[in-house]
Amino acid sequence: MTAAIRYFTKSKKGNTKKLAEAVEKATGLTALDVTNDLTEKTDRVILINAMYAANIDPEVKDFLARNKDKIGEIVNMNTSASGQSTWKTVKKTADEYGIAISEKEFHCAASWIFINKGLPTEDDFARAGAFAAEMVKN
Repeated sequence: MTAAIRYFTKSKKGNTKKLAEAVEKATGLTALDVTNDLTEKTDRVILINAMYAANIDPEVKDFLARNKDKIGEIVNMNTSASGQSTWKTVKKTADEYGIAISEKEFHCAASWIFINKGLPTEDDFARAGAFAAEMVKN
């Protein structure tokens, strides 16, 4: 099975980037931001993102639009201070482009200003890496 990691963040705190780095370390795959298109058809794309104003960022949607014919399945991973997962919004966009999305996802709380201070934890990053490694293996 072929797999790739793509992530998007615009946060200054960098929780999503740290999540991507944990996944990169656990899987041995290179985590690239969503400005990097896939070079070939890929069975599974681990898409690491965050909730912004109750939606996914337009750059994530653009990545999916540009790469819709190269993505076999999306595995969604995300962080948010609100506690809300991005899975439904990613699925809505994936459905528009005919891209399959796994029912399995990884989500953890993240800090923002004064909310969820100290999150995600090192344990959250370890769990994210283990989840991604399992998704790449199967």
